[in-house]
Amino acid sequence: MTNYVFYYLNFHISSKRFNSTQLAIMVLHFQAFNTPPPKREGSGELVVGLWGQPPSPSDKVTMIRQSSLTRLGVMINTAVNKRSSHSGNGDIQWCFSQVKGTLDDDVTEADPCSPPTDAPEITHILIPDQVKTYEGSYFGNADIISCVEFNHDGDLLATGDKGGRVVIFQRDPISKNCIPRRGEYNVYSTFQSHEPEFDYLKSLEIEEKINKIRWLKRKNQAHFLLSTNDKTIKLWKVSERDKRVEGYNTKEENGQTRDPSCITALRVPIIKPMELMVEASPRRIFANAHTYHINSISVNSDQETYLSADDLRINLWHLEITDQSFNIVDIKPSNMEELTEVITAAEFHPLECNLFVYSSSKGTIRLCDMRQAALCDRHSKLFEEPEDPTNRSFFSEIISSISDVKVSNSGRYMISRDYLSVKVWDLHMETKPIESYPVHEYLRSKLCSLYENDCIFDKFECCWSGNDSCIMTGSYNNFFRMFDRVNKRDATLEAAKEIAKPKTVLKPRKVCTGGKRKKDEISVDCLDFNKKILHTAWHPSENIIAVAATNNLFLLQDKL
Repeated sequence: MTNYVFYYLNFHISSKRFNSTQLAIMVLHFQAFNTPPPKREGSGELVVGLWGQPPSPSDKVTMIRQSSLTRLGVMINTAVNKRSSHSGNGDIQWCFSQVKGTLDDDVTEADPCSPPTDAPEITHILIPDQVKTYEGSYFGNADIISCVEFNHDGDLLATGDKGGRVVIFQRDPISKNCIPRRGEYNVYSTFQSHEPEFDYLKSLEIEEKINKIRWLKRKNQAHFLLSTNDKTIKLWKVSERDKRVEGYNTKEENGQTRDPSCITALRVPIIKPMELMVEASPRRIFANAHTYHINSISVNSDQETYLSADDLRINLWHLEITDQSFNIVDIKPSNMEELTEVITAAEFHPLECNLFVYSSSKGTIRLCDMRQAALCDRHSKLFEEPEDPTNRSFFSEIISSISDVKVSNSGRYMISRDYLSVKVWDLHMETKPIESYPVHEYLRSKLCSLYENDCIFDKFECCWSGNDSCIMTGSYNNFFRMFDRVNKRDATLEAAKEIAKPKTVLKPRKVCTGGKRKKDEISVDCLDFNKKILHTAWHPSENIIAVAATNNLFLLQDKL
């Protein structure tokens, strides 16, 4: 009975449905008279807690002391006051924390870049030492961010770009330990992960662009991550060094080997302190296993194996073995003219090491169990939503293609992102998604022009919050969308130079599709499709998000 009451209270405090006085009276009513909770407005279902059940007649409470009621009132007021730090509708208020990159140069994939100008104090150059010059320009396509990923504790944030570089940011210790906490990150390490290559056998140029970055869980003082371009996966070790050894017998201080005839006495090497140096070194290189472009990598929960997926195959690797991988999915037909779909994304289950999911361009998601067979061509479950005949059009197959799939941190749900929406699936129910959120439904009338400029083929990613209560994904015009699964609310926010002021609260944006446009709205015809947010990441345990807007990385946090 007690559990039920407090689950019910927690639900309504979070939704701000009743004030503290009303809640106290309701608790008295529940405990004294054993009546079920009231019905939700506009619904025929009972409002129960997250895990609770309506009280049964066998639960008997005959007396409540005044002291218990007083303590309960204090608890309720504390909880309500804590929630009031957010906006009036119960949503998280996001405020600006930092931006990495330069805000004066609007870099897009379609537009030429402009010469550098003086940047404001709050901005930081993404590459701290020297920014490469491409064809006489300061920022080019090489600086466009192509992936973003927090590590498992959120202290490190890695970004990859089209120039093959990986930049790692470390959370500032002062901002982490201060009250209230701040989400501020500084450059920790920068290294060139991949170089452009040329396949002479196939006369194919291999780009250096970093497609994915995945962190391994930390086991010692060093950090390990996987990065991949279209063909080659590399395991990197990132470690710190603040001591050096001097007094070698067989080599000079500059590293050159000494002439043995000059060694007249033995010296004992000594260790001396030095300025902190962060080193990134490749520990493993996994190559020559994919015929087609790699679109996904995912580390298994056992932290010993990982998968890599291209358009037609998924391979399973061991982190210690570079010259051998196991093909676990192969959808390539014997006759390529019969090809009807390709693999678009793949990910391991976060808890069960034998399960993984992969999505296809036909809008389906397959869950496979590696315990059933070595080759997982036969799926265990197929998640597919029946197509609405009323929305059938020339573009239906294109916009139904799933660009990203992510299993929730709890392992119970997964989200899929197609061109116009985000869907939440229960792994126990294959027939249809349990939730569906439109991302930019106002673009449905613009599909023809989006097809002509190839924007309809953009691959948007999506991500979960740490507690699986919220979902984030990107859109055009540097907009990104937030969906609150608990309060059933959504917001459109913008990562733009106008918000780049400390503690600036982001105001929700609205897109007008026609008729009279309000002051705070933007017309769908005025959206800039060259400015797009394809890559986002959410801190694993706090409300800190990273949003990649072309060559800028925006760091935002909830307003405390």
